[in-house]
Amino acid sequence: MIRAVSKQGFTLIELMLSMSFISVLLIAIALTIIQISNIYNHGLTIKDVNQSARSISSELQSGISQAVPFSIASGTGSHYIQSAWGGRLCVGQYSYIWNYGVNINNAITTNNYSDSNLNVYVTTPSTIIRFVKVPDTNAVYCTQTNGKYPDIASTNAVDLLNAGDHSLAIHSFSIASAAGAIDAKTNERLYTISFLIGTNDQNALVSGSTSCKPPSVSGADPTYCSVQQFTLAVRAGNAIR
Repeated sequence: MIRAVSKQGFTLIELMLSMSFISVLLIAIALTIIQISNIYNHGLTIKDVNQSARSISSELQSGISQAVPFSIASGTGSHYIQSAWGGRLCVGQYSYIWNYGVNINNAITTNNYSDSNLNVYVTTPSTIIRFVKVPDTNAVYCTQTNGKYPDIASTNAVDLLNAGDHSLAIHSFSIASAAGAIDAKTNERLYTISFLIGTNDQNALVSGSTSCKPPSVSGADPTYCSVQQFTLAVRAGNAIR
């Protein structure tokens, strides 16, 4: 006698429920991976900004510590030239020269490197200067000739801020020294330097490039945007060795 074998399978509803569960699980895994990737990339951006800032801070401390006290007051003889386009700081052995991010962006976007407000190299003006140091024992780069500060010789110029993968730039820079911040006995003088450094996607930055736009704002890209303020105290000059 042959007995019939009963074969039971999944019903359509069971299949739909299973597929729905797997779909939700896959979506959750994908969203988690995307979130982890965004956090990781944002961490790399912040790390890049911090490393560049530490490098610039260390260089400024080293360069200024070897210099005699210098004037930062506006006018003739000042070793600190500041403007909306960028600036120059001539401390003695070296001069530090930079363009601000918004001017760098404008030059690249318009392919115009002849703007008189842009710090450029003499022979290769289309090579963007972000933040460089150049030998300048006589503070030539902070001295006007015929109403214009000289363009920079690319020879021996050292880039202190590479664009990298995140197009880093200086967004503001200031140096100050109080009237009483000088020691008459040692001839040492203290200066306070503050600078804003970060990514240079102007669409992702708020007006003035002081911070990144929040994620809810059109054009914002918080994953690849980071702007940080750094302040340091530096000492110049020492008559007693």
